[in-house]
Amino acid sequence: MTGTWPLIRLILRRDRVLLPLWVVLLAVLPAAYVSSFRQLFPTAAGLDEYARVSAGNAGFVSLYGPLHGSSLGEMVAWRAGFIPVLVALFSVLTVIRHTRTDEEAGRTELIGSGVVSRHAGLAAALITTLGANLLLALFMTVVLVGQGLPATGSLLLGLGFGLTGAVFAGVAAVTAQLSGSARTARSLAMIAIAVAYVLRLAGDVSDLGTGTVAWLSWLSPIGWAQHLFPYGADVWWPAGLAVVTGATLVTASVLLASRRDVGAGLLPTRPGPAQAAPGLRSPLALAWRLQRGLLTAWIVGFALLGLVFGGVAQSIATLADDSAGLAEIFARLGGASGVVDSFLVGILGFLGLFAAAFAVQAMLRMRDEESTGHAELVLTTGVSRYRWVLSHLVFALLGPALALLVGGAVTGLVHGLAVHDVSGQLGAVLGGAAAQIPAVWVLAGVAAGLFGLLPRLAPLAWGALGVCVLVLLVGATLQLDQWVLDISPFTHVPHLPGGRASALPLVVLTVIAVVLGAAGLAGFRRRDVPAT
Repeated sequence: MTGTWPLIRLILRRDRVLLPLWVVLLAVLPAAYVSSFRQLFPTAAGLDEYARVSAGNAGFVSLYGPLHGSSLGEMVAWRAGFIPVLVALFSVLTVIRHTRTDEEAGRTELIGSGVVSRHAGLAAALITTLGANLLLALFMTVVLVGQGLPATGSLLLGLGFGLTGAVFAGVAAVTAQLSGSARTARSLAMIAIAVAYVLRLAGDVSDLGTGTVAWLSWLSPIGWAQHLFPYGADVWWPAGLAVVTGATLVTASVLLASRRDVGAGLLPTRPGPAQAAPGLRSPLALAWRLQRGLLTAWIVGFALLGLVFGGVAQSIATLADDSAGLAEIFARLGGASGVVDSFLVGILGFLGLFAAAFAVQAMLRMRDEESTGHAELVLTTGVSRYRWVLSHLVFALLGPALALLVGGAVTGLVHGLAVHDVSGQLGAVLGGAAAQIPAVWVLAGVAAGLFGLLPRLAPLAWGALGVCVLVLLVGATLQLDQWVLDISPFTHVPHLPGGRASALPLVVLTVIAVVLGAAGLAGFRRRDVPAT
């Protein structure tokens, strides 16, 4: 393992901004839920009533997992049920960035020419990622104990999240050996996350009814984290499943790495045709070929989220109808717009952040194409830099907008069917989704500006998105100053449906996005390709 420690230091140097941001954000998030529940439900009776309705709701269970108790800790652990998915995503991106991406860019071969063992790069990526997950678990434990929650439950909650990240770090290590490109490796690992989430969802929802396929949640690493029952029964042994699975995956990745050449993958690849089809002989067609898989996956994901969110919306109304006290709390949160509208505003904010992640990912595809030398080949054919960039911009701007509209339409349709007001709810929710688009474009503009002007810092666009997530999730709870909240473009989006619509902030956000994109385009025209 010669050279592992210097490579770990190199990874920490390269990720000195993103890594701490991810760890702190994900660790602090449950603490924000503690404050929220204490503020919303100051009495045990209020928590009991909320838990009673939520535990039997299929929409809530689909989103957060099963709820087994009504104590504050159990409510926080349940509300944080989506965080393991984010931890898994963080682990996958980190491992593949420092293994397959480096290999694809030629950095692994360059480093390998020195005194470095064959598996040092893989070991460094895994040790760093596992260390980050361990740090996240410990930090989360300390923060939750500081909030007054029991130490054992806090440790179990952090441990469950950290072990989920460890398992998917192993998954990413394996997919990095299977695939010949970073893009395919990331896609395979993300499919694994999606499968794990669906298995957990199917098992938990089945458990609400007949329970015939409740066992499915035991096939999911995300389900294992929830079967630890922090702050309740405090069951430790499911953590062993994650440890064994993670160790098996890491061992398998090392064995697979020994059976392939540097730069190659174990899955067979085939060359494309010597002549491109007529439909692919333009920069726009090539961009479509490269972006279509991403676009399809995000649209399907938004449609599924719309199904879940639309189904949950009516439950909020039912919850308020069952309790005058809760109705008052929800109405106060939503102001004059009402209970369900305030909920829809919140979930549309989440959809906006997801769409921004899609925009950043699609925009940074240009950086991938440049790093791998593909962009240079295209530009040597006489295609201008403007045409090449604009071809990708079409999908980075219109793709997230389309996904948002699909998510909003499905949410409004499902909710409209539930309340027998399809035309009214569909239009209102669709309008709220459309209002998120200019804020999404600002994040796309940030990515475009970094790509054009400071290409080596292009991944910092993810950091900008992380700041927006932090502001949305904990800004109000932590009572941050207004100028801090104003940093996020999503702060300026009109609160629709139910709020007052204003075109001015949307126009200003669009202008900012255009300026950032134009700056990136001008920068790309003047710099070297590829940038080093």
